[in-house]
Amino acid sequence: MRAGDVMMSRVGTDVRVDKKGAIDLVTEVDVEIERAFRARIGERFPDHAILGEEFGGLASAPTGPCWVFDPIDGTTNFAHGLPIFCSSVALEIDGVGEVAAVYDPTRRELFSAERGGGAFLNGRPLRVSEAADLMDAMLVTGFPYDVHERVDEIVGLFGAFVGRARAVRRLGSAAIDLCYVAAGRLDGFWESDLKPWDIAGGALIVSEAGGRVTGLNGEAFASRGGSVLASNGRLHDVMLEVIRGQRVSSR
Repeated sequence: MRAGDVMMSRVGTDVRVDKKGAIDLVTEVDVEIERAFRARIGERFPDHAILGEEFGGLASAPTGPCWVFDPIDGTTNFAHGLPIFCSSVALEIDGVGEVAAVYDPTRRELFSAERGGGAFLNGRPLRVSEAADLMDAMLVTGFPYDVHERVDEIVGLFGAFVGRARAVRRLGSAAIDLCYVAAGRLDGFWESDLKPWDIAGGALIVSEAGGRVTGLNGEAFASRGGSVLASNGRLHDVMLEVIRGQRVSSR
């Protein structure tokens, strides 16, 4: 929550923004928050590994405890003053998420989960929605940073879901997308080309809220797998069918 205080004190101000790619931004606030997090973990758990967006870490899951941290998920939103961003952290043991927290400072919402212990929003239990048909579902997705090179592929799948669902949204923060699925505000989320810090925390929160989380091909979820499909469980198989059908039709 300290990260949230820093974000709220700086959003809308003259923050330095640099580019990591053509449309991949990093602000001085991202760097400041991650430095503070690393210092705090280093003091309390000096033998733990850390994987963070701005300063990296082990690309493959290490043996033992590893903190997976995103100082600002939704940096582009933050840089533009759009109030949809958060901080996300997960503690993985041998590559498996055990504890997670996602904090949205604009709404003062703290999503949290512990493996086997359930998921919570500001201390209240979370549960996924009961939507059982795509026509009754509100879905959400995100676009990869190389979207300009893959417009037909990305927009094609987006369009396939638009044609089947009640509504499809794009919020700009994978961690918030996942938490909203856990809270029943959204019914399903898919995205490719993701990093561990984007999804490690939110995936555990969805699972502990009663949802289902896999890779885009239906494979077992891994934070370093690069993609995610998260749903209330009831919609999961039909969402997989849409994804597979679109891939076949685009060949």
